[in-house]
Amino acid sequence: MITPILAATEGFSSFLSGIGTFFSQGGYLIIIIVVMILVMVIPQRKRDKKIKEMLNSIKPGDRVRTIGGIYGTVTSVRDDIITISVGPDKVRLIFARGAIATVEDADIENSMTENVK
Repeated sequence: MITPILAATEGFSSFLSGIGTFFSQGGYLIIIIVVMILVMVIPQRKRDKKIKEMLNSIKPGDRVRTIGGIYGTVTSVRDDIITISVGPDKVRLIFARGAIATVEDADIENSMTENVK
């Protein structure tokens, strides 16, 4: 007759042997790949979210730097087009919203390599 304790012990030992088989057949590799993906993807998503918030919060009067290194003041924002004034003559340049690298008071920077996919 099998007692409940003995049955539980046999079930546990078969569970442990299943885990041993998993790790002996490359389970470590699967775990390492999953961890590496999580370590790379989660911070990138957070950074992308901050960049998107920064670009969506641009308003006239903000000082910005483009990905080309041009500094200026935003004069108008329409949909995905931003007009900035540059230099003492207030030359007006038109850029796509994604071409803005930084807003002067923002904590996050939009690097050019992140926009290229």
